[in-house]
Amino acid sequence: MRKLFTVDGNVEDASHIEIQRCFKDAHEKGFWLDIEAPSDEDYHLLENTFKFHPLTIEDIKNQDQRPKVDEYNDYNFAVIFQADWHGEDISFHEHHLFVGANYLITVRLDASPEMDDLQRRISQSPELTKGLPAFLTYLVIDVLVDATFPALEKLDDTVDSLEDEITAKASPDSLNRIYHMKHAVTDLRKFLGAQREVFQRLITHGIHLQQQDMTLYYRDVYDHIVRQYETVDGLRDLLTSAMDVYLSTVSNRLNKTTTTLAVIASLFLPLSFLTGFYGMNFMYLTTILEIPYWTFWAGVGTMLIATAIQLVLFRRRGWI
Repeated sequence: MRKLFTVDGNVEDASHIEIQRCFKDAHEKGFWLDIEAPSDEDYHLLENTFKFHPLTIEDIKNQDQRPKVDEYNDYNFAVIFQADWHGEDISFHEHHLFVGANYLITVRLDASPEMDDLQRRISQSPELTKGLPAFLTYLVIDVLVDATFPALEKLDDTVDSLEDEITAKASPDSLNRIYHMKHAVTDLRKFLGAQREVFQRLITHGIHLQQQDMTLYYRDVYDHIVRQYETVDGLRDLLTSAMDVYLSTVSNRLNKTTTTLAVIASLFLPLSFLTGFYGMNFMYLTTILEIPYWTFWAGVGTMLIATAIQLVLFRRRGWI
């Protein structure tokens, strides 16, 4: 799907002829070409009509790049990431930007509701594509960066619910969720760190082919990236704390179980001694226990008294 935006309006699924005409008149009008799920025909268009370097085409095909800005003679090539959070899985959507002096070309594999919203806005204000589309480039980059905020909010809510779940009842499933989310946060931090470096570079000199002073705008985007990076760092600390809380909860539960078993074993210790003592087959003991019969109850009473004394001692020491 190729969407072409010019001052004359926008064209859905633009043809090669229309794109070549716009490219020829770009110095007068400027344009934005958005390619979603590129085909071999689109790759041929990028390589032969726009004369983009084969390395940039290879980056689009292979994906799995890191955020960056590469400068070429007639254009800049940028890779920007957008993070999304579904359920308890994080996904990264890679966007590629070819930024020329009078045009902007974006290439993406997946659908992007945020980009669709921006395109509706551009359709209502086509003058944004006129001349040097520096502000249009900023709008696209700003939309892609801000699209990560909802994912961070969902991730934050998930971490909060996980902490409540661990506090209420720690389970092995909670431990698996912590490990899974820590890996997701680590991956997100890695991409945001690289993206932050890209915008540190942009706020110093911007994109050199678009001579308008855009450093203030990119500084605003850089502030958003820093906020996202700090949020991810905070979430990583929260997950580490959640791991500590989980281990403490499991340890406390084990201590309570051990204490209960120790109390029960301690109660039976004197009982076992007394029954073993009175159960020895010595003639003296058997004579005492058989005649008279009240001596049997004396043995039982001794056991009850020993148990009562133990319970009082355990209560005073706070064991029960």
